[in-house]
Amino acid sequence: MLTEALQRRLAERHEQSRYRSRRVLDSAQGARIVVDGREFLQFCSNDYLGLANHPKLVSAMQNAAATYGVGGGASHLVCGHSSLHHQLEERLADITGRDRALLFSTGYMANLGAVTALMGKGDHILEDRLNHASLLDAGLLSGARFQRFQHNDLDDLERRLKKLPLEGLRLIVVDAVFSMDGDIAPLPELAALAKRYNAYLMADDAHGFGVLGKAGAGSSELFGLDQDQLPVLMGTLGKGIGSFGAFVAGSEVLIESLIQFARPYIYTTAMPPAVAAASLASLDILQSESWRREHLQRLIKHFRDGAAGLALPMMDSETAIQPLLVGEEFQAIAISKGLEAEGVLVSAIRPPTVAAGQSRLRITLSAAHSEADIDRLLDALNKVVPAALRVAPRVS
Repeated sequence: MLTEALQRRLAERHEQSRYRSRRVLDSAQGARIVVDGREFLQFCSNDYLGLANHPKLVSAMQNAAATYGVGGGASHLVCGHSSLHHQLEERLADITGRDRALLFSTGYMANLGAVTALMGKGDHILEDRLNHASLLDAGLLSGARFQRFQHNDLDDLERRLKKLPLEGLRLIVVDAVFSMDGDIAPLPELAALAKRYNAYLMADDAHGFGVLGKAGAGSSELFGLDQDQLPVLMGTLGKGIGSFGAFVAGSEVLIESLIQFARPYIYTTAMPPAVAAASLASLDILQSESWRREHLQRLIKHFRDGAAGLALPMMDSETAIQPLLVGEEFQAIAISKGLEAEGVLVSAIRPPTVAAGQSRLRITLSAAHSEADIDRLLDALNKVVPAALRVAPRVS
């Protein structure tokens, strides 16, 4: 009976053009990767600074493995918290301008751990409708009263804040950079609303940390928000930093509270120390090679200028995430397959990751790309995106 029920659900996914399949990667991450035995120019990785295969990260990881071994062995609170983990936490706190930082194994665990540790029955959580699934799940699991406000809509958020009862904590939660749209949350305005209505603000900076800000410290640096304005800051290490893991940064009291109450932290084996060593090496590069962020910004402009010239239906994003809005699932798949035939790999994003009718090609740019790579992408898009999806030029 279970098998039949599951087969029906899988068949339904196929019929809806929403079935997902894994690809087998046969190379390191980079602008060019080998997938299922074939080389592609890829635009679907979150390795925004091109660090995932950097020789210094590889060497740091190898050297640390020779000293610390492979496994973390135990949770951080038993005997798994190595000196490399501790160094990484101190370094992340320094870079983000916070008192302390706390490592988690994944961004999903960091969000789940932070929200459920801080909020509970009688409290109030307000989240942007387009937040990452981990934040939405965390809000639902916390036991707090959970509301979703319209995307980046400050008026809608304020209306909801005004209606909240006086009792309980209030937490506003947003993606700093939205993973499927690529746009940036209005963090200064959100911080002002939080202060006005006795709430506090949490931002998931998974797609901003390492990429945004003059020093790469992310969205909080970009907007100049300190620890009081943005008290709960989450970032990941597997995207712009090119390694693995995540962290929450904030005050001494916040971090101590997470150590005591964040179940995904307490009951999880610590990440391998060698991974922490790779992250430390990446943070060195982050501070010494600002050209990577500058080059990435040039590539973003080059791509958007080219896409506008081709009347491609691009969403409004100035980040490395450049979504091409298609609409229906079957058409997103068709364009993705068309690009694949041209030797270019871009994933089709479909419901339930995005809303029905909002399927898209999620194009991501990296500092590992060249302008010639961008031109090849634009040429491939021009060949496979049908005329019916082209947009009329804007009239100023």
